Amino acid sequence: MKSTFFVAVLAAAFAGNVWAQCPDYTTYAQTAQGNPSNGPLGLPYMRPSPECRTFNSTSVEKVITDMKARLKDPDLARLFENTFPNTLDTTVKYFNATENLAFIITGDITAQWLRDTANQFAHYFALLPSDPALATLVKAVINNEARYVSEYPYCGAFQPPPESGLAPSVNGAAVGVTVNPPVNNQTVFECKYEIDSLCGFLKLSRSYYNVTKDASFMDAQWYSAIDQIFRVINEQSQGSWDADFNFISYYNWTGNGQQSPTVDNGGNGEPKAYTGMVGTHHRPSDDISVFAFLTPANAMLSVELAHLSDILVASGQTKTSQGKNISEQATSWSKSVSAAVWAKTLVDNVFAYETNGFGGRYVMDDANVPSLLSLPFLGFLDKNDPAYVATRKVLLGRGNPYYAAGLNFSGVGGPHVDAWNPWPMSQISAIYGTDDDDEILQSLYLIANNTAGLGLIHESQSIYSEADYTRPWFAWANSYFAEMLLDLAQRKPALIFNSSKPYTPGQ
Repeated sequence: MKSTFFVAVLAAAFAGNVWAQCPDYTTYAQTAQGNPSNGPLGLPYMRPSPECRTFNSTSVEKVITDMKARLKDPDLARLFENTFPNTLDTTVKYFNATENLAFIITGDITAQWLRDTANQFAHYFALLPSDPALATLVKAVINNEARYVSEYPYCGAFQPPPESGLAPSVNGAAVGVTVNPPVNNQTVFECKYEIDSLCGFLKLSRSYYNVTKDASFMDAQWYSAIDQIFRVINEQSQGSWDADFNFISYYNWTGNGQQSPTVDNGGNGEPKAYTGMVGTHHRPSDDISVFAFLTPANAMLSVELAHLSDILVASGQTKTSQGKNISEQATSWSKSVSAAVWAKTLVDNVFAYETNGFGGRYVMDDANVPSLLSLPFLGFLDKNDPAYVATRKVLLGRGNPYYAAGLNFSGVGGPHVDAWNPWPMSQISAIYGTDDDDEILQSLYLIANNTAGLGLIHESQSIYSEADYTRPWFAWANSYFAEMLLDLAQRKPALIFNSSKPYTPGQ
């Protein structure tokens, strides 16, 4: 199926008469809009009108039609209808196929996060072989991010490309922050070093190749980005002290920023000792790490480096010395990081969220993926692995300081929002981590019953009041929810469908 898409600058379209009449989706998403669903929740239709959508795809519309016809709960059908297209409906701020550039915002924050985009598009990949326009959009996202990573590999959130004509945003949270190596705030929105952001770029690249077999994105700029990723891996796998007690610092982040405290030790954070893992400075939530070695981020890194090697081999890139060298590095690092995760983070068969190499470990979880709860989703281990089962039991109870349960909602949160505001994202990860029907349904309806009656997935949700939530427009959470329903459509069709016949998009 083909998509209709804008090869001209979308920014210009926004200035046109039609686009000028389109509501701001941040405001739009805070009030119930269209007709309610026929289920007991009466969830509203929250999609913008077709002329106000930032990318239209007939293949996406077909998946929505197919799923609505199969889902036995009208409220879940409405949630899928709202969430599955949300990234394309609302976040394609700029796309020019000729330039091979696309700028995708997170939702109510006008910036492109490497981590978010990898997740925002994950549920569309099955459609790319039959939807060349959608494939072209994803390829343009990869190309734009290759530019970002090749220049600023320690950063995770970026401004629009200059070609877009879009003005850079002022990030109030970055005011008063000094980053080393220095960055240009006309290109960088926020430079918190998070190794999982680089994993997101790798995931987007390999996911695109695996479904399209198009290796044309593997150009000089992309290889430059990959080289920079290995530079970061090599630098951040080192301990904080050398043999002569010189403090090693390749990146530091100093000063006060909104939602981020002053970082100890000259902006370097807590010291770390060599473990075989790769250190990070901030978590996937954008909060400062307590200890540098973030277990789920290293698990994801191990998985994505293995995939990187695989696509280089499959695409014939290893016939060149450059491709062969990178493939070998990726395989070696994937194995060593995985071995370190298993050897250095498990105690009593429970994974620590963070460790420091000196014996310090922090047993907790944060909702943001990669998380410990999401290890099966990441592809690091099987959901029935004894270590995961034992860890999951700790995470979904009082053994996790950021687990909370209340009148209307429960789940895992994190310090990014108040401890009594778990994230629906954690319940999505929990669904990926079990085959138990009762557990799946419990998590599924905790999410469905807590959208503040708006039919969209929010960042966090108060355990005291359904009406108290954060971020009305959070595309990653919407995409992750839709991706999970599509997983259940194949793994547990009888649980959510009118029949037991599995459904796969694009087939």
